[in-house]
Amino acid sequence: MRFTLKAGICAAATALAVGAFAPSASAHTTGERHSRTPFINQFNKVDVIASTVPANGDVNPYGVAVVPRSKDKLRKGDVLVSNFNNAANKQGTGTTIVQISRTGDARLFAQIDARTLPGACPGGVGLTTALVVLRTGWVIVGSLPTADGTSATAQAGCLIVLDSKGKVRETFSGHGINGPWDMTADDDGESVKLFLTNVLNGIVGGVPATTKQGTVLRLELRIKGSKPPELRRITTIGSGFTEKTDPDALIIGPTGVGLGRDGTLFVADTAANRIAAIPDAGKRRTSAGTGRTVTKDVHLSGPLGLAIAPNGNILTVNGGDGNIVETDPCRGKQVAFRTLDKLGAGALFGLAVAPDNRGVYFVDDTNNQLDLLH
Repeated sequence: MRFTLKAGICAAATALAVGAFAPSASAHTTGERHSRTPFINQFNKVDVIASTVPANGDVNPYGVAVVPRSKDKLRKGDVLVSNFNNAANKQGTGTTIVQISRTGDARLFAQIDARTLPGACPGGVGLTTALVVLRTGWVIVGSLPTADGTSATAQAGCLIVLDSKGKVRETFSGHGINGPWDMTADDDGESVKLFLTNVLNGIVGGVPATTKQGTVLRLELRIKGSKPPELRRITTIGSGFTEKTDPDALIIGPTGVGLGRDGTLFVADTAANRIAAIPDAGKRRTSAGTGRTVTKDVHLSGPLGLAIAPNGNILTVNGGDGNIVETDPCRGKQVAFRTLDKLGAGALFGLAVAPDNRGVYFVDDTNNQLDLLH
């Protein structure tokens, strides 16, 4: 199924694809208006970079974020990976962030103790796909914790802010933060806008099993010197997304988010098997509801992680079949797909474009490892 965005968005995206995206040689525009050569078509190999299992045995890697600048423990080009499960494989109990170099050197960046958090985080620590590394060295990760790995004990959680040495400095909770699931950032150094999906609104103690209260929030931060980021404002820019409990995935709801250069936020609406678009995401003062449908079904199968390719296309990984799908947001057309994990369902979650556009990093939950499509 195919949908087309408004002409203004497509025109802006096309102009940026030619200029500001600075695409690689094999990710260029073609003669057809709004057409882009698929980014993933230049890659045909998947390599294992490293195991994501730290010394404490945490498993089920979720979040993937590339370090933009070196500072203290952080090294430019390294990848941070957050773990959602503990060594007993209970969901919503993982407490570790692993740092992996391009050559596969893996080390612990942080292990977060719920008992020593400097602020509120209802329910404790269970690190999700909501993971970003800011240009100033701050690392922000979401927590959707459980007591026993089931949705019946899931609580609201929080965002946890760590410095570049891996020390927790503050938390953000309440004010609409309820089951933070995935996140992306618009970061200019001094001010940051976080775009965060939430999947626990209206679900308490695992019931009701399904509700339509999933949200997308914009959190506006100010960065000043060595002080932890100051949270200045939270705005709901998306609402009404389907959330439902699931014994295998804990919660299914709006997951991956990626910001287009024209200010449109793209959302992987997992339960509806579609990609949604929220226009003017950085400035809007009201909710766009569930947004405009960019594409639905076809090769999508429970889209989870989402990233924006250098050519402006949308990359999503499926929770249902182990495939990555590339979508042209202007034409609403799925232009490429390929299998990343032959084991299929439940293998994929977070992803990120590798530095210098040399491929796509993604986590493989079936083997607890970071892989690279290149």
